[in-house]
Amino acid sequence: MNYHNITKEDMLNGEGLRVVLWVAGCEHKCKKCHNPETWKLDSGIPFDEDAKKELFDELEKDYISGITFSGGDPLHTFNRLPVSELIKEIKEKYPTKTIWVYTGYKFEDVKHLPFIKDIDVLCDGRFEIDNYKPDIPWVGSTNQRVIDIQKTLKNNEIVLRDDFKKYMERKDK
Repeated sequence: MNYHNITKEDMLNGEGLRVVLWVAGCEHKCKKCHNPETWKLDSGIPFDEDAKKELFDELEKDYISGITFSGGDPLHTFNRLPVSELIKEIKEKYPTKTIWVYTGYKFEDVKHLPFIKDIDVLCDGRFEIDNYKPDIPWVGSTNQRVIDIQKTLKNNEIVLRDDFKKYMERKDK
C-alpha cells in the first residue's frame, strides 16, 4: 500500500483530534474530488515501518481521539488487506481510540469485509458535486452517509451518527 500523507492533530476528518492516513488508490474518480493526486495506486510512497511508527507515535498521545483512513480510498481492493491488518493492530494496541474510514463505496457493498466490525464510523458514498453542501457534518455531499458502524451491526440496520442525522433532518424541512 502507498500513502500520500499522515496528518497530525487533524480536526476536520472525524470527531476530536485525530491522525489521518491518506492512502493511494481510488477507482471512483469523483468529479471535483479534493484529492485527485491520490487516485493512482502507485502514487505517493510505500507505507513502511517508519510510517507505521509515525502513526503509532501519534496514537500514543492521550489527546488524540483516534485515526481516520482517507485517500484515495482505503477500501480500494488493493488497499483492503494492508488496511485491515493495520486496523486490527490499532484496535488491539489502542482499544479506546476510534477508527473512522472514508470510502466511495456504499456500506452495503463492503459490509461483508471482516474488519468492518473494528471500525467505529464509516463515511460512505462517492462525492457528488451536484449534492455538495459545505456545512454537512463530516462529508461533502448529501448522498454520502456517516454511519455508526457499531450501532449498525448491533441493530442489523444502518444507524447514522446523531450529528449527521440531525443535519439531514433539518435539510429535509
